[in-house]
Amino acid sequence: MSQSQIIVRQIPFSFEEYIDPVWHSQRPEWSHMVNGASLTMPYLEPFLIKTVTEAMRQVDDPALKADVKGFIGQEGVHYKNHRRYNEILKRTYPDLADVEQEMVTDYRKFQKRSLKWRLAYTAGFETMTMGITEWLIRQRGLLFAGADSSVSSLVLWHMVEETEHKNVAYDLYMHLHGDWWGKAWGLIYATAHVAWSSRKGYKRMLKRDGTWRSVRSRLRLYAMVGRFILHASPSMLRSLLPGYHPAKVKDPQWVAKWASAYGKLEKGSIPLLDTSDPEIPAQFRAQPLAR
Repeated sequence: MSQSQIIVRQIPFSFEEYIDPVWHSQRPEWSHMVNGASLTMPYLEPFLIKTVTEAMRQVDDPALKADVKGFIGQEGVHYKNHRRYNEILKRTYPDLADVEQEMVTDYRKFQKRSLKWRLAYTAGFETMTMGITEWLIRQRGLLFAGADSSVSSLVLWHMVEETEHKNVAYDLYMHLHGDWWGKAWGLIYATAHVAWSSRKGYKRMLKRDGTWRSVRSRLRLYAMVGRFILHASPSMLRSLLPGYHPAKVKDPQWVAKWASAYGKLEKGSIPLLDTSDPEIPAQFRAQPLAR
């Protein structure tokens, strides 16, 4: 039986009961962009899991099946942690529940689409994530230095594991279907849908904070959205070229350093990064798991 190299880490992040949703005090718009993305995870990732689970029944390749199981394991831990954080967010922003209900409706509709369509959406989202991962990790000092350690560590851990399973959804789609047009459509649709769902969330939060109509705040927000597009686009365009495969894309060195540091961490600890260091090195201030 083949064994995947994808490691499923059971990391239950803990957050202060009254954590400030503006977890990066110098970048409130960025804080809420990340919060909006977090809001989507407990709806997006179960959809991805259901899709690849169904598709795996058609796969005979033991190596691919092992990787899909690793993908499912990692994504399952991701969305549970985001759900824990989102519940805290909703204490300050209770109307986020309306945005969540819209996502429930969306993914119920998507679940009725063909398996090919759902796999294209899954592979498309995972492809877009590669560009975001490269951006967040390579510019982690700019984006996370001085921010709350628990939220920053949650996001960067998530990105490390997105890198580790970056091939899986693509390989699964290509194994079962492999056509260029479906892959391209899934990439465009999934990116637009998740970005729009995230926007609904951060718009609600910025409105409640009273900054949505502030010109300065809006300009800072547009600058961050522009960075998102700038760094996601090359990965998306690259994926449409002949001969593309995610494995050919070089991972940031910090990913391997993070994984190595985690491997040395004492069991029963949460890997918290030191965000007081502008470099945010891949070493941890371990926090014991809550009993």
